Amino acid sequence: MKIHKEGIAILTVLLSILVAINIIIYFQFERVISVINMIISISTFSFFLYFFRSPKREAEIDDTNLIVAPADGRVVVIEPTEELEYFGEKRLQISIFMSVFSVHANWYPIAGKVLLSKHHLGRHMAAYLPKSSHENERSTVVIETTNKTQILMRQIAGALARRIVTYASPGKACHLNEHLGFIKFGSRVDLFLPLDAEVFVEIGEHTVGNETIIARLKDH
Repeated sequence: MKIHKEGIAILTVLLSILVAINIIIYFQFERVISVINMIISISTFSFFLYFFRSPKREAEIDDTNLIVAPADGRVVVIEPTEELEYFGEKRLQISIFMSVFSVHANWYPIAGKVLLSKHHLGRHMAAYLPKSSHENERSTVVIETTNKTQILMRQIAGALARRIVTYASPGKACHLNEHLGFIKFGSRVDLFLPLDAEVFVEIGEHTVGNETIIARLKDH
């Protein structure tokens, strides 16, 4: 199992702390306490190891208008919404909620060029709440597709998430199968597409990042 680069430092520090604690407890307490502590330590490290997993996924798509799920999770919103930060008009919003058990790497949903990448400080409410889209800590990335259609992707921190990592930068060419960023712990990803986009997912449906086709942009 490959570990995402965002988890290497955290896992190294965590392992060092757990090893130190286990050594101290081994020499200072009864054997039964040492065994219990070791079980807890192994379980804790295993969870973080699982959280920072980075599965290799390759999307093979020859239709440049298809939108691929940028994240693992569950679809919680599909509706026309006023997108005021960049477009200043109504767009089709598709939101994917990521639990702590989801793969937390984020992929580019379509090939093109990054026009905007901006980080916003904010609150840390539960990511499934509608107002988290514009009140929580978040990063906004605008992509112009090869067919000159603009879409917006927003990474949103949740109640547990305290750090959003975004690799996108203005002027950067982006491609499918490429990581856009990483969100640490429970979080959400919003996509804002043209209103006439054809949607292939439903509310409650689970998505697989860089695999599930969630929509298709119209030819213009």
